[in-house]
Amino acid sequence: MTPSTSRYLSRAGLIAALYVVVVYAFKPISFGPGQIRVAEALAVLPLFEAAAIPGLFFGCFIANILGGLGPWDVVGGSLITLAAAYLTHRSPGFWVGIMPPIFLNAFGVSAYLSHLSGVPYAALVGQIMFGQAIAVGALGGMLHALLRRLAPTLGLERR
Repeated sequence: MTPSTSRYLSRAGLIAALYVVVVYAFKPISFGPGQIRVAEALAVLPLFEAAAIPGLFFGCFIANILGGLGPWDVVGGSLITLAAAYLTHRSPGFWVGIMPPIFLNAFGVSAYLSHLSGVPYAALVGQIMFGQAIAVGALGGMLHALLRRLAPTLGLERR
């Protein structure tokens, strides 16, 4: 294994673990209708580091397995997170980069969560979009600002 491969896997694993820990630190608001998944602040990490793509996917996958909403959330939520992370990584900067996690989660997670919870789809889209705007936009924005300053020290790409 090359040093760059080891570094990539280490960072992906660290991001996955951090995602799971933050989801469970805020478990009461991390699942279901009206959720504000604080761990989604980490959705800005693909702007700095490609290893965040698998890291966020596996972190979401593990968190959703332990979350108790079943296979729809485990598979659906994780694949939505994977797509959002990839699109964020391909984005030119913060404002475009936060759109995939906000909108894919709002429209995608609501598609299955409305069936699981009995809450109307349109209401869930609004609730999840609001929660994602707080987590990704506000909290992720603070994380993004911090990481932009620390990027050279941490060996991150600065976007």
